[in-house]
Amino acid sequence: MIQSKKKWHIQKPDDQIVQTLTTGLGLSTMAAKILAARGFTSIEQATSWLHMDEQAIHDPFLMNGMDEAVFRIEQALDEGEKILVYGDYDADGVTSTKVLLDVLYDLGADVIFKIPNRFTHGYGPHIDLFQEAYDEGVRLIITVDNGISAVDQVRYAKDLGMDVIITDHHEPGDVLPEADVILHPRVPEDSYPFGELAGVGVAFKLAHALYGELPEHLFEYVAIGTVADLVPLEGENRYFVKRGLEALRHSYNPWVHAMCEVSGQDQQKIDEESIGFLFGPRLNAVGRLGEARPAVELLMSDDETKAMALAKTLNDANTDRKDLVKTITDEAIAMIESDDVLKNSLVLVVAQKGWNPGVVGIVASRLVEEYYKPTIVLCIDEEKGTAKGSARSIEGYHLYNELAKNRDLVPHFGGHPMAAGMTFPAEHVDELRRRLDTQARACLTEEQLQAKLFVDIPLTLEEITVDAIEDIAKLGPFGMHFAKPIYALEQMQIASMKKIGAAHNHLKLEITDGALSIDAVSFNNGHLADELTYGVNVSFVGDVSINEWQGRKKPQFKVSDVQSEEWQLFDIRGIRQTSRWLQQLPIEDVQFIAFEDVTITHYASLLPKPILHVLRNDEEISTHGFVVLLDLPQNVQMLQTLLLEKKPARIYAHFFVKDSHYFSGMPSREQFAWFFKLLKQNPNLHWREHFPKIATQFGIQEDLLKFMTKVFFELEFVRIDKGLISVNPSPQKMALTEAPAYKERQSRIELEQLLLYAPYAELKQWFTANMHNNNM
Repeated sequence: MIQSKKKWHIQKPDDQIVQTLTTGLGLSTMAAKILAARGFTSIEQATSWLHMDEQAIHDPFLMNGMDEAVFRIEQALDEGEKILVYGDYDADGVTSTKVLLDVLYDLGADVIFKIPNRFTHGYGPHIDLFQEAYDEGVRLIITVDNGISAVDQVRYAKDLGMDVIITDHHEPGDVLPEADVILHPRVPEDSYPFGELAGVGVAFKLAHALYGELPEHLFEYVAIGTVADLVPLEGENRYFVKRGLEALRHSYNPWVHAMCEVSGQDQQKIDEESIGFLFGPRLNAVGRLGEARPAVELLMSDDETKAMALAKTLNDANTDRKDLVKTITDEAIAMIESDDVLKNSLVLVVAQKGWNPGVVGIVASRLVEEYYKPTIVLCIDEEKGTAKGSARSIEGYHLYNELAKNRDLVPHFGGHPMAAGMTFPAEHVDELRRRLDTQARACLTEEQLQAKLFVDIPLTLEEITVDAIEDIAKLGPFGMHFAKPIYALEQMQIASMKKIGAAHNHLKLEITDGALSIDAVSFNNGHLADELTYGVNVSFVGDVSINEWQGRKKPQFKVSDVQSEEWQLFDIRGIRQTSRWLQQLPIEDVQFIAFEDVTITHYASLLPKPILHVLRNDEEISTHGFVVLLDLPQNVQMLQTLLLEKKPARIYAHFFVKDSHYFSGMPSREQFAWFFKLLKQNPNLHWREHFPKIATQFGIQEDLLKFMTKVFFELEFVRIDKGLISVNPSPQKMALTEAPAYKERQSRIELEQLLLYAPYAELKQWFTANMHNNNM
């Protein structure tokens, strides 16, 4: 049995709808199933999604305040006023800054930009930077991707005599800043046809209005900010990203070439994942660790050499960021695992001095993946006496509302149901942890604390073709509210598998349904090679892709999770070196089982856990657990009883035997007769002295001579006195099979044949039959 990491919910699309979409749209069944699973029920509905055009773009002047914003900016252009574009340090803020700088430069503006430092200024407008801008002659400030909550800062700028235009998309508060103009897709509510624009989307709308026509040369920037900021990929956002990806694949901009070079991305194959996993993190990295200015300068650069140098700077920062995340994550996990109170809390709150506040949000996400609990990661500033950090939640735990119940402890926080940021006195950390745990126990159920995975569709191997996978690309781009599909392969078997990678931490396998097969790979799951066995029905979830090698294309399944309801047999018979098979075991979960005292003596110093004796410790052996059968039972009934009562979910069969009888076998009647005749002809043989010579002379094992002697002795065919063997002149007539030694050896040989030397398939079949044999 293999437990999946998450609880799967596999959707079963309506067959009739799938057939309608397949026929009407000319799509593969895979693509049609995905659309059906996502709620598309008609050809018209699916067509409008698949074939978006410029009609998806709304008139920018529909946005409240656009007329006033354009008028004020044109006034600044006419009068030569200096303009400040005030951005943000993430990918959305950086691309927003680039978009607005481009249009203002094109229109001849005297313009500069500033981006706050995460550590010095924090998020959003800062009065020091506004004062700095005023001193530099700025008379008009335009914020991008921030400002909607900057009530005090805007008032400060206005008091200095500057005008302020806010362009933002974040959640507005109850009180809005007294800016000259606010451009926000949800302010007032429902005033603009599409309210889910990213910050760069709002900047793009302003650029569209200022240019007087659709600025197609800016699509690549709006695509990056939109994907990176995780806004829903529907409506205008979907069109922005679709057009932006096309532009990026054919872009001549030096920064695109440089970014592809440092990230190893083929420019012709740029997709939404390239932005989400390669470009976005690099644009974010510099702002997480220090100044975000190099990211803007990269996007602004028109020189190949400068662009490459800046791209390398971003790439190095991203490497440092990943190292920092790993270090802090490892430290946080060690902290949790070493503290039972913390580990058992339903809300994880970890705090440490020296942690970088720029990456704790990522760390919190990693900890949620690891423990599936709401998590807060805090950086302690001992000098200021504050705790500053980020939080991530799970479905069912409204993070913002739960934090709001503790305003006496956490006066400064913001966020939404799934994420938040906060700063509060460090002395309140422990009390906040205690309170949030109490609140979680009142609202979270056991089911809610189990991670869920929503699988779009089950597939057959017959459906997975290169053409079908290429067909799926027509459904993209994928992102928030239209996630990349997750597929299931149910009740498959493994044809082959092996660990790959320098650290053997990845898994390559071949999955089969008995008739067809597909190559598969599972990254960072090399350990599954020690948990999966052949001949067991296994279900897989993951993604499909095309593996291209030397011009040949083949479909491939990327496994993210596995599960099996069947018990598993792991064959570690015949491996003499204990260390070799021991490393294959999940030590924390297995129980070592022995039938003989001598086995316990032999292995006591070699194994990391105590050995349970079947007869003495039967009640301690777990039902449905993982067991290692160290040796053979004294008889088959002992093992049958154990299997029927305990029904192990996983069996590691070792069956160590110090002296096997199977291959030496049972002497034939002719051998018994020959040896008895030899004893009669040579009275008073001394077994110690003569058996080695007899064994060598007649080519028979010395152990067999000893065994036959024991049989003769038990049947009183011979006498033994001080090692001397003499034949009884008048023995009672008895069959050889009556001797206890004969019966014991015969039983042992049969047991070894059944358990120790049987082929794997036969052994698995025997175990299965005896775990469910109710007629024993």
